[in-house]
Amino acid sequence: MAIPDYQTLMLPVLRIAAAQEQRVAGVAEKVADEFGLTAAEREEMLPSGRQRLLHNRIHWAKFYMSKAGLIASPRRGWFVATDGGRQLLETKPTKIGVDDLKRYPSFRDFYSGQK
Repeated sequence: MAIPDYQTLMLPVLRIAAAQEQRVAGVAEKVADEFGLTAAEREEMLPSGRQRLLHNRIHWAKFYMSKAGLIASPRRGWFVATDGGRQLLETKPTKIGVDDLKRYPSFRDFYSGQK
């Protein structure tokens, strides 16, 4: 299986972050297990060779969700689901993507500035 894109990773990342504070490395292991990634896929690097591809995509997923107020960073290198993130999970979404995040004013403000 190919490494999922950052939008596909949003729901599992938020679900894991709802349990307790997390670090990207710990989330990467859980996500890799959930998606059945091979050892080679888990270690695949970006073309720059500076970061694992899976870790990069998890960072993007949490960054976008933080702009919507679903994820907070209580201290450097750690993140956790906010009350808003937990409320979203209570609706039992089947996926979370950019279009879903556009429902949040803070994300719309951020995203409109990117164009």
